Amino acid sequence: MIRLYQYDTCPYCQRVIRAAESLGLVVGKDIEYVEAFQGTPGRAEVVRLGGQSQVPFLVDGNVQMYESTDIIAYLRTKYS
Repeated sequence: MIRLYQYDTCPYCQRVIRAAESLGLVVGKDIEYVEAFQGTPGRAEVVRLGGQSQVPFLVDGNVQMYESTDIIAYLRTKYS
């Protein structure tokens, strides 16, 4: 299952979430949203996994990426 580290008021995160929804990804089945606002355990996990305190951050097995446009392109390639 894909994990997307995000927070609600992040416009780049919302862009990725809208793309995931438009591709028909189902929360809890295909994708999991992890709260990663500053100071949360999710943000600490982003830094631990990827080395940067930046969201959105996608983890899909061995694939890890930042940047909303890259994440959306990855999702479109995988699910279109």
